[in-house]
Amino acid sequence: MTTATISGKHAASQSHPVPVALDHVRGADPPISMAISMERQLMRQILFAGLALAAGLGFAAHENGALVASAAAQGKTLKIAVGGPLTGPNAAFGAQIKNGTEQAVEDINAAGGILGHTISLVYGDDVSDPKQGVSVANKFAGDGAKFVIGHFNSGVSIPASDVYAENGMLQVTPASTNPTFTERTMWNVFRTCGRDDQQGTVAGNYIAEKLTGKKIAVVHDKTTYGKGLADETKKAMNAKGVTEVLYEGVNTGEKDFSALISKIKEKGADVVYWGGLHTEGGLIVRQMRDAGVKAVLMGADGIATDEFAAVAGPGAEGTLMTFAPDPQKRPEAKAVLAKFEARKFKPESYTLYSYAAAEIIKQAAEKAGSVDPKKVAEVMHSGQAFKTVIGDITYDKKGDITRLDYVMYTWKKQADGKITFVEN
Repeated sequence: MTTATISGKHAASQSHPVPVALDHVRGADPPISMAISMERQLMRQILFAGLALAAGLGFAAHENGALVASAAAQGKTLKIAVGGPLTGPNAAFGAQIKNGTEQAVEDINAAGGILGHTISLVYGDDVSDPKQGVSVANKFAGDGAKFVIGHFNSGVSIPASDVYAENGMLQVTPASTNPTFTERTMWNVFRTCGRDDQQGTVAGNYIAEKLTGKKIAVVHDKTTYGKGLADETKKAMNAKGVTEVLYEGVNTGEKDFSALISKIKEKGADVVYWGGLHTEGGLIVRQMRDAGVKAVLMGADGIATDEFAAVAGPGAEGTLMTFAPDPQKRPEAKAVLAKFEARKFKPESYTLYSYAAAEIIKQAAEKAGSVDPKKVAEVMHSGQAFKTVIGDITYDKKGDITRLDYVMYTWKKQADGKITFVEN
């Protein structure tokens, strides 16, 4: 409920109005100075009455008596947070999450918002660091955000989700694929992407069935995402009778991979399975080629950005990669893709997955008839199908999508000379 607020000298005047003498009211002839004083008092009382009326109409008063529209007059606002690496080596993925969410929110607000609420976005840059991710999560809670779209890295999403649960906030990640994220029986975690145990199975089966007789090296970046993905792939190919010739971990941020490449060369590896992101993956490819090593790199969604080819150089051609079926080819995405084209932003990888996250929040809230995150989560867990730009999505009780969402891509040179990923 909105009330008139009167500060400073106005507040003091309202609390202690100057009394008017009875003989002045009865029509006696006061001195001129007293008449002026009476007039000022009456004008002040009229002003206060007007302020009180304005308060009932949804206005508030400044100290100087000016009136401004209050929240009641402007409508309701729903804060949604966007978290990801907006700067640093993985900023390309942060840009995907940010741009996808922004376009979705622009479209939702243009259509009337969510249950009469206009969406307002708040941003947090986690720079792919778990500690910074927790700080960002606490900032979002302090900002009053009810929903979060993000983060990118599994190692950030997992600890951040604990903060969100404690503060009654619902999180939808478009990109965090580690199984642990949804295996903790938490009410508030969802993703629009698949899981690494699914992705690793696709990769491991491909190695066993399509790369028969090849020597496989498995390398990861020691992160929750990278090592988890490498281990899932290793498990799947081991189950099919393929044993790796090398299993090695490297550090994120590392620039010189000469020691690793010497081991790859010594083992005679034909394929290097990479569990990690595009920055280190691209450098490994570039340095392998510089050392005369022709082994094919196989990566996953962590290299699904054209920045990979920019880092790897010509050696990126022929790289294999697991990722979801190209959402840009879906008929549901056509109108949205035109909007991104007008913005001169290429909606690669997780852009449309972020757009879909906002669509799901809107549809679930409308089904629940509430923007209470727990009520929205109940709808999302109910098995209802949500119509999105990446197709129909339903969730299981953990918060995972129910469809298998991975296929194989190959990085190929296009007619314009650019190397990018193409679905097999």
